[in-house]
Amino acid sequence: MLFDLLALAGGLLLPFAFAPYDQPALAVVALMLLFAAWGRAGPGRAFWRGFLFGLGQFGVGASWVYISMHRFGGASVPEAVGLTALFVLFWSPYPGFAGGLAAWLGRGYGPVFKLLVLLPAAYTLADWLRSWLPTGFPWLQIGYSQIDTPLGALAPLFGSYGVGWALALVAGGALALFRLSGSPRRLASIGLVLFLGLCAALERVHWTEAAGPPIRAALLQGNIPQNRKWEPQFQRETLALYTGLTRRHWDAQLVVWPETAVPAFYQQIKDSFLADLETEARQHGTDLLLGIPYYDPAQDRYFNSIVALGGTSGFYFKRHLVPLGEYVPWRPLLGWVLDILQIPLSDFGAGGDDQIPLKAAGYPLAASICYEDVFGQESLLGLPAAAYLVNVTNDAWFGDSAAPHQHAQMARMRALETGRWMLRATNSGVTALITDRGRIAATAPLFQEAEVTGSFVPMRGRTPYVLWGDGPVVVGVGLVLGITALRRRRAAPKHP
Repeated sequence: MLFDLLALAGGLLLPFAFAPYDQPALAVVALMLLFAAWGRAGPGRAFWRGFLFGLGQFGVGASWVYISMHRFGGASVPEAVGLTALFVLFWSPYPGFAGGLAAWLGRGYGPVFKLLVLLPAAYTLADWLRSWLPTGFPWLQIGYSQIDTPLGALAPLFGSYGVGWALALVAGGALALFRLSGSPRRLASIGLVLFLGLCAALERVHWTEAAGPPIRAALLQGNIPQNRKWEPQFQRETLALYTGLTRRHWDAQLVVWPETAVPAFYQQIKDSFLADLETEARQHGTDLLLGIPYYDPAQDRYFNSIVALGGTSGFYFKRHLVPLGEYVPWRPLLGWVLDILQIPLSDFGAGGDDQIPLKAAGYPLAASICYEDVFGQESLLGLPAAAYLVNVTNDAWFGDSAAPHQHAQMARMRALETGRWMLRATNSGVTALITDRGRIAATAPLFQEAEVTGSFVPMRGRTPYVLWGDGPVVVGVGLVLGITALRRRRAAPKHP
């Protein structure tokens, strides 16, 4: 019972390692509690304790789901509570899987081997699986909590999962020190210090370089009320607001509007509003990137898109859609959710991976919409040719919760991984100009009409992560667990 409580306490503690609380050391403590709870537990009990950890982790860290379902999705309080509970229950088994797998593989191995090898690898595997199975939810992946620590320097090499694996190793190593004594303990302590020192030294390495002079940009935050965004009578007011904000910044080379900032289909206003706006932009030498829905009559489908206007033109169609927000997976089973959540445009089509990259302000860019920027591997599309990253989003769905801050932290990781500046325009925040080192150079307050202005540097070159993505981490984890499984099988007693 005590160890069950330790696991739950670790899960409850972990979300406070992330933004907006920003206490990265708590991630080490949370994992130490979880690893201690797993201890000598068998696979079943280890799964249960991992599940309890997940309940705490997602119950606290993703509680903002309730806000989107109740306040903006139209669900009643009981419905929103029930759906949020289902959401938490759906993702909580992933840490349980890690614990059960490590316990099953670890039979016959000592506690130090488990702490330094099996538990960190199994936890990293579970985090990675959660990023794509069944639809992907990498939120609260432990690597993001370390972006401002020495471990963050591993991101340009091995991405957020590499950082997470390193964090789990540190937690396991710290716990192993309590089980060692004498020379082994001193050697382990020295190894831990040297590892952290190496990470600190890597912070000084620059993997990419400037491709040209700084570019002046303006990122617009209209703060349009979510409950009025799609009202037809409010359309003119919204377009006038963004047009007015844009005209303040004709001295900028690039102006970016948030996700679906234009509350109308492209085809409805392309020959009137957009044509006039593009003409005006060209007269001032300014390129525009606008979030706008796009309807394709040939496919009878609509897409969440970004349109480039000005010196060059083009579209980017969102590729990774939000389940239940932009499409309904397994519609025969989950179609009833749409009857509860009254979400406009909840059946988008997905864009392809073969899209021609957008170009603005004289350089190709890597675009993403909404939570696409939380997927490291997918964010590499268009790199290393792209000189900078652009993300447009609308986190107003989650109110004044931790979600917008958590999302911005993941966007910072994408900039650090790729060695590219990130231009992030949102409806209500966090709108920010993020450096190639993952630092926020300029930002706007949440839930205020605002503009973020400043200069960013187009970059060239490739970080190791751009070169190989998540491959080394996935292969490394697979080898560790696979070799352990093979040795366990060979060591198993033979029965006639």
